[in-house]
Amino acid sequence: MVQSHPNDEVIRLEGVTKVYRMGEVEVPALRGVDLVVRRGEFAALAGPSGSGKTTLLNLIGGLDVPTEGRVLLAGRPLDQMSGRELSDFRRDHIGFIFQAYNLIPVLSAYENVEYVLLLQRVPEVERRKRVLEILEAVGLKGMEHRRPAQLSGGQQQRVAVARAMVTRPDLILADEPTANLDSATGEALLDMMRSLNQQYGMTFLFSTHDPMIMERARRLILLRDGRVVQDERRG
Repeated sequence: MVQSHPNDEVIRLEGVTKVYRMGEVEVPALRGVDLVVRRGEFAALAGPSGSGKTTLLNLIGGLDVPTEGRVLLAGRPLDQMSGRELSDFRRDHIGFIFQAYNLIPVLSAYENVEYVLLLQRVPEVERRKRVLEILEAVGLKGMEHRRPAQLSGGQQQRVAVARAMVTRPDLILADEPTANLDSATGEALLDMMRSLNQQYGMTFLFSTHDPMIMERARRLILLRDGRVVQDERRG
C-alpha cells in the first residue's frame, strides 16, 4: 500500500556498483550510480545495449544485489532483508511488467490480476472490487474471463499492467514493455500507462530503447558504460 515517506522518495541508490565475474574476467555493469526517484514520477532509463539499464532495474527490484553501494526502496535498504522478507516486500511494494507478459496461461485475465491479491490475503469483496476497477481502467471490461491465448499481444500486456497495479505498489518497474508490440499498440499502451500514472499517482520506471517511451517520459535518465550521463526532467 502506498505510504508517505521522507521527501516522497521511492528509490534511492547510493554509490551502486555491479561487477559480473566470468571466469577470471570482471565485467563492470554499473559504476557508482547515485539516483533518487520520487513518488509519482514517470521516468525512463535509456541507453545503448550493455549500458546497464536492465541491471539497474533488476537491482531496484531486488532481483539482484549490488557489488558495492546500497539500494533503498520506500526508505528500506534491500540488502538488510532476508530472502523471505525481500520476497514479501517485493510482492507488496513493487509491480513488475515484462516484455514477455509472463501471464499464467490457464488463468483468465481476471484470475491473473487477482492472483497477487490472493497471495496478500485480501478479502474477496475487496479483491473483486479492485480487479474489476483496474481491468476497466486498462480497457478490458468485458474480457475478464478470457485466457491469455484468447487475447491479442496488446491486450495481454494490458492484463500485465493491471496485475502490476492492482496491489497499489510504491513502484512499477517496466522492462521493455513495448518490445513485442507493433507501434500503434505500443503507443496506446504507453498513453494508457501515463494516464494511470496521473490518475493514481503511482511511480513508473521503464528500462527501454524505444523512442516512444523516451518521448513520453517526464524524466529521462541516460546510461552509458554503467554511469548516468544525463538526467533530464520535463515538467
